[in-house]
Formats: sequence, structure tokens, C-alpha cells
Amino acid sequence: MSFELILPFLRPLEPLLLDDSISEIMGNPDASWWYERDGIMRQEETISFDAGKLRTGLEVIANQLGKKLDEDNPVLHAQLPDGSRLAAVIPPVVRPAPALTIRKFSSRHYTVEDLITRGTLTRPLAAFLAEQIAAGKTLLISGGTGTGKTTLLRILANAIPEAQRIVVIEDTAELHIQKPNILSVECQTDTFKSSVSFDDLLKSALRWRPDRIILGEVRGIEARTLLDSFNTGHAGSLATIHANSAEKALHRFANLVMRNHAQTTFIDTEAEIADAVDFIVHVERQPGRRAIREVLGLKGFDREAKRFLIDPVFDANLPMLQAS
Repeated sequence: MSFELILPFLRPLEPLLLDDSISEIMGNPDASWWYERDGIMRQEETISFDAGKLRTGLEVIANQLGKKLDEDNPVLHAQLPDGSRLAAVIPPVVRPAPALTIRKFSSRHYTVEDLITRGTLTRPLAAFLAEQIAAGKTLLISGGTGTGKTTLLRILANAIPEAQRIVVIEDTAELHIQKPNILSVECQTDTFKSSVSFDDLLKSALRWRPDRIILGEVRGIEARTLLDSFNTGHAGSLATIHANSAEKALHRFANLVMRNHAQTTFIDTEAEIADAVDFIVHVERQPGRRAIREVLGLKGFDREAKRFLIDPVFDANLPMLQAS
């Protein structure tokens, strides 16, 4: 990875930035600095960064990336040229000093064998998921922040047949899926240019003749458009969503759909989701690794009981429950 753009303005962080074993760097308003290595958080007590110089450096970096960071625009979300993500917030939103998080983009392309070796998933489960994706099943990958949803999605997408056309929509380009017929687009927000949202791109994607749509993250009004696409000939798609469990991911999806489309009922929305989504894969962060905790198969929706009909496929806490 390369940090030529930001290194001149973040020199105290140089050892952490250049250490390939570190995946994330965090600076707090109390001037403490932290990093994550192999899924474990540690404090780096040797870093001293003057708050004024940090703020000036962040403002310059924002400007070079075509974004604003000042008292009127105190929150920054940006992608660095190498794919790493930088998030910063400055006073008056935080006090007394700026806060900064850098999620480093790894140039290494992990394989399913890497995930099996690391304990992210078992070999039988990997084969099961690949078979479902190849057969055109629709999957949601759920989990918290930093649980490896994007990495898992990238690897599972390898099971999509080579002859199919894929449209990938992301906030910032991270997936880098290697397929012969692929169109990857990213949102354009918080810049000096006109805004292009997830929903804008997803609506356009339906005209780009996709066999599969991959959405980096379901998080807003695009949820309605995505659900419509699932139910109108674009089954076999993949998306990630923030949630604390596989079943909660279904309810969160429904809430996102309803948020800006209150003309339908919650029950009807959940029934639609049950018709559209085949499997939910939930990943979580564990000490030293990220792992799939559960996989649920969705079999329908019971309107009288107001609940999803779920078939447990895999549960990491139940060794006897395995994909087959």
C-alpha cells in the first residue's frame, strides 16, 4: 500500500502507516493512539501528535481529495488513492482535538483457502455457499463494523459464473472483484461535484443489463430499490448489511425499506424480503480472527405469526449443525 499523499501531513503516524501487519489506526481527542493487528486492539504510547498540526494536516488532505473539512464541515469521509479509508472529525463536534480513523486497504487478495486456514469458515460451508451463489441464490452478508463482510463478499463472488454480467455499486471502491464482464461504480458524495447516491446508481444499474447486482452496503433509501431489483429478475445478487445477527439483518433490511416508503406495511415488506432473499450469512469479530457465526436459509414468511420461516444451515456454536 502507498501513503505518499498523506504521509507528509501525518509524519508521527509513519511507523503505523508503513506496518503492513496493522489493519486500522485510530486517534482519539484525548491524544491517545490505537491500532489493530490480527483483530486485536493495542495502544501505541510512543506517538505524540500536536493537535493543531493534526488538524491542519487533515484539512490539507481533505482539500487534495476534493473534499471540505472546516468548522462548517467538521466530518470527513474519504478514500485514499490506494483504497484505504480515512475518517476524521474536528472541533466543535469533538473536543479538545481532532479524531482520526484510517482503515488500511490490503493489496493482498485473499482466497477462500486463506479464510479456511484463518478459521473464518469451514471447507464444507465454503463449498455450500459457492454452490448456492453459482446456482443464482440471493445472499445478504451481515455483521458489525470491521468484521470482514467486504472480504467475505469479494471471495464468495468468485463463485458467480464467468459468463454472467455483474454490476458492483459501492460507497468507495473496495471489492475489486475479478470477473470478465463487470461494471463497478461508486458514489459521489461529500465532494465539490454534484451528488450521485447509492440509490441513483442502483436505479441506473437496472438499465445496464446486469445478471447480478452486488451492493457494497445496504444502509438507506436504496434498500427499496434493491428489494425491487431482487423481485424483478435480478435474483442471485449479493449485498452486505450492518446487524448483530442474521435474523436481525432481515428486520434491519425491512426497516430500511420502510424508512422512506411508508405506503406499504411492515408485514408486506418482510414477506417481500422472504420471497427475495435465500440466505443470510452473519460474520463477527473474534479475538485474533473474523469468523462466520451463523448461516440461515429463508423459507418464507408466516403472516399470522408475523415471523420469518428460517432454516438454520450453520451455527458455529453447534458443531452438529453443518452445511450439507
